[in-house]
Amino acid sequence: MKIEFVASSGAAEILALLVHEGRALAGTGPALDQAASGALVKAMKNSRFNGAASSSLNVAAPAGIDANAVLLVGAGAADKLDDLAVETAAAAAYQATKLSGAEVLTIDVSHLSPELAARAGFAVRLAAYRFAKYLTKQKADKIPSVTTVRVVTSDVKAAEAAFQPLSAVADAVLFARDLVSEPANILYPAEFARRVKELEALGAKVEILGEAEMQKLGMGSLLGVGQGSVRESQLAVIQWNGGKEGEAPIAFVGKGVCFDTGGISLKPADGMEEMKWDMGGAAAVAGLMHALVGRKAKVNVVGVLGLVENMPDGNAQRPGDVVTSMSGQTIEVLNTDAEGRLVLADALWYTQDRFKPKFMIDLATLTGAIIISLGLEYAGVFTNSDELAANIADAGPKVGEKSWRMPIPAEYDRHIDSPIADVKNMGNGRAGGSITAALFLQRFTNGTPWAHIDIASTAWVKDSKNPTVPDGAVGYGVRLLDRMVADHYEG
Repeated sequence: MKIEFVASSGAAEILALLVHEGRALAGTGPALDQAASGALVKAMKNSRFNGAASSSLNVAAPAGIDANAVLLVGAGAADKLDDLAVETAAAAAYQATKLSGAEVLTIDVSHLSPELAARAGFAVRLAAYRFAKYLTKQKADKIPSVTTVRVVTSDVKAAEAAFQPLSAVADAVLFARDLVSEPANILYPAEFARRVKELEALGAKVEILGEAEMQKLGMGSLLGVGQGSVRESQLAVIQWNGGKEGEAPIAFVGKGVCFDTGGISLKPADGMEEMKWDMGGAAAVAGLMHALVGRKAKVNVVGVLGLVENMPDGNAQRPGDVVTSMSGQTIEVLNTDAEGRLVLADALWYTQDRFKPKFMIDLATLTGAIIISLGLEYAGVFTNSDELAANIADAGPKVGEKSWRMPIPAEYDRHIDSPIADVKNMGNGRAGGSITAALFLQRFTNGTPWAHIDIASTAWVKDSKNPTVPDGAVGYGVRLLDRMVADHYEG
């Protein structure tokens, strides 16, 4: 998708204008309506369109306006026109016209600040995402025709400058979505690591540890998960030092189970194909690092990805096995389908032990229980730090990625005590499953300020109602944590 910032709309194939609730034309809308002898207002009065967010009304070839068509796009209440409202309107304009046959969409936001104009371009980049690389037979009318979006702004240079860091974030979100969308026969641990290694071209430092290196470190918990697969497990370590020299980094850790059959505790066949996105946490951390490096964030940060494949075979881990983690703690594996926490146990310990970070945040598609708790709109946040909880909660509404803080009560900790090992990887039955999973992880943080974000509910979407997020991989967490870092941790 090509985004251009222009000073005037000129002759347009499709010209999109913002309309607020109550059918109030914004910006140049009233003047254009006058030039069209009231055709725009008349069209609205003869329809149910009233300017509600994400709605639109197409007006074909209105006389007096130099455009083949005018698209009236709902922007919601005028007094609530913030970043997200502009993003939603611009994305809705793209979604309404992408299959129209037109190649160029012009969005007139010249009455808004250059920064908001940049948001419009950013939103279109997110909205235009489409994972179609394996489609060899597509009907022409199903392929988006819009390839260029022109954003009309009062200050082209300022809009372009504001767009640069946003474009870096868009690149990162699309990178994360691609990782989540890939089938598991293509994106296995080594291939995931190879793609992460390419972040070095942006300026990151990337190390890849294989099984031999992890064995030397004593990562029996992580390695146990992958021992049933012919694909070698990997640990990817991404560093970006954009802050003060010698200052402790902040750290992000991602669960990267590239495919999860459940192992010997085999999942049902129905829906198992969706387990290709059980690496959504690692994709989010990789995307976040892509964003921070891409926009040259003024912070020292490390991202650690535990990459495995959980498969059943003669060498696979069995229910009842006891493994020794890098921390020295022994773990009784009661259920091989509770594998993500086993991967994160070693990844978290490695991160705090090597980097001594200010804090750690892990992201993982960890439990189905979080979906039962919060539905499909909110991720669950578990943390030992009120500061992290507050900063995550502050960032989410600004970028449209919702979360909810969940409890990690000490009295539940006994539910993961094992009679034969230091800890077991399951609680007592189904009660509080997301909580006991978080409590398990907390045992491997060594007192470091830490937050766990369970994104099983938000990593993938069906029947999306958000025009910036097409159905499929969301890239949840990239924007949330990028904004949190920008607002609270950059120098």
